Amino acid sequence: MKQVKVILSPEAKEVFEYLNKESNNSKIERSILNAIKQKSDLIKANPHYGKPVRKSLIPKEYVEKYGVTNLFRVELPNFWRMLYTLTDGETTIEIISFVLDIIDHKEYNKKFGYKS
Repeated sequence: MKQVKVILSPEAKEVFEYLNKESNNSKIERSILNAIKQKSDLIKANPHYGKPVRKSLIPKEYVEKYGVTNLFRVELPNFWRMLYTLTDGETTIEIISFVLDIIDHKEYNKKFGYKS
């Protein structure tokens, strides 16, 4: 069985650190942070845990910046989303789950061109 690593993009890491800092004072941020940790464990157990996003809907930004060819969405509390892609690791026995973004619902709609 292949080992699965979960790695955060710089953008996702910035949001994660913000949530981590604010989680002491805010129930909402704490619930989102706990969900990210829980969902990351679920992704490690099953890399295809998230809902796949149709290739035609993958934001151009992810394709250009990270060469994304697949994208999965995981729902978080308060209508937040975690978006990740799967790639082969440096060895043939690992899969990298690269978390591209952790965003709120408004930003998610904007990124995917949905109208609110």
